[in-house]
Formats: sequence, C-alpha cells, structure tokens
Amino acid sequence: MFNTIMVPTDGSEYSKRAENTALSLAKKLGSTVVALHIIDDKLIYPYEVLQDEGKAILQEVQKKGQDMGVEVHEILLVGSPTKDMVKITQKAGADLVVIGTHGKTGLEKLIMGSVAENTLKKVEIPILLVK
Repeated sequence: MFNTIMVPTDGSEYSKRAENTALSLAKKLGSTVVALHIIDDKLIYPYEVLQDEGKAILQEVQKKGQDMGVEVHEILLVGSPTKDMVKITQKAGADLVVIGTHGKTGLEKLIMGSVAENTLKKVEIPILLVK
C-alpha cells in the first residue's frame, strides 16, 4: 500500500520518534524510506555547519535503517520547510509522510509556525503525525 515513506527530520526528539515510526512501518510493509532534511534558507549561519549537521542527521537515519533491514534514501537541500514539502514529496514519489509534531499551541505556535501543520494542509498524500 505504501511503497515510499518520507520522513522529514531535523534531529529533534520529535523527529526521532517519527523516524522510528517510519522505519518500523517500512519494515512491516516492505517499503522504502526517504529521509529528508531541509536547511531553512532563512537561517543566517555558516552553510557548511548546517550542511554537516544535516548530513549527520541523515546518516543516523540511514544507520537505523540498515540495522532494521530497511532501504533508506537521503535528501538534503536548502529551501523552505513549509513551502517546499509538496514539491519534495512529489519528486520523491512518496505515498506517505510520517512527521513529528511538537504539539505547540497558542502564541508559541504563532511565533514558531508549524511545519507539520503546513504539511497536513498542503500535501495531498496520507500523513501520519507522531507526537
């Protein structure tokens, strides 16, 4: 049913829960996982540092996948986590997105925004939110 499961990750505790869920589901279904890390183009920080951090996050997902016998592809790019998700899921051929959510509400959500909420509103394939 789900051949390609995309899991956006930023290395946070919430993302790691989503990674584990995506990998477990992929193991059961015989699916491939696409681990995605987006370097936010609005961040003012040395690109090399952000790129190295992103690579390390994706390599961790790759290692978990190898340990479980799940094929993992990695995508690392610079862009907007809220604006580019639709395009990325389409290009990756994903049929499910598993994404962590912080569960923020109120002012905190307004200030920080929500990649998970935006993904839920804009991406047209099934989405599994992991809290």
